[in-house]
Amino acid sequence: MRTIAAAIAATLVFTGTAQAEPAHVAHTSAKFESYSPAAKAVTYDAAKVPANAKVTVLGAPTISGGTTVLLALEGLLPNRAYGAHVHVKKCGAAPADSGPHFQNVADPVQPSVDPAYANPRNEVWLDVHTDGNGFALAESTVDWQFTERRAQSVVLHDEHTHTGPGEAGTAGPRLACVNVAF
Repeated sequence: MRTIAAAIAATLVFTGTAQAEPAHVAHTSAKFESYSPAAKAVTYDAAKVPANAKVTVLGAPTISGGTTVLLALEGLLPNRAYGAHVHVKKCGAAPADSGPHFQNVADPVQPSVDPAYANPRNEVWLDVHTDGNGFALAESTVDWQFTERRAQSVVLHDEHTHTGPGEAGTAGPRLACVNVAF
């Protein structure tokens, strides 16, 4: 995990998103495992997100009033695309327990597939493509911060995020989930 944490810290420092005294920094490092109430990170499909694969998520406010979220993954399938988004609820026993994507401006129609709401400016999208060793690092910066409406997880999906009308924000089945207190 130190390698992942170092990569995330370096990214924050070198991109200028770290603050001297951030209002709220969210951080979770864990290994994916089968669901239990104490699990920080859950795999729902161990063939695509193996148990013991590592995940680190860091969310920090930016100096300009936005939020940067970093996702680091280690031990996933090599050379594979995954979608990833911040979700409103904690991980649960069932993949759908984490609820919909967190949206800064919530779509009144859920599940949201309207590109006016389901887009990387209104949601945090962290799609990745693993390298030959199953490592991936993604970063997303939005121009808003989490307030009293806090997101509670990051979900890995089966494919990269779609953007077209009627499918915007969708990324296939939920493969895994990690609890993060944004």
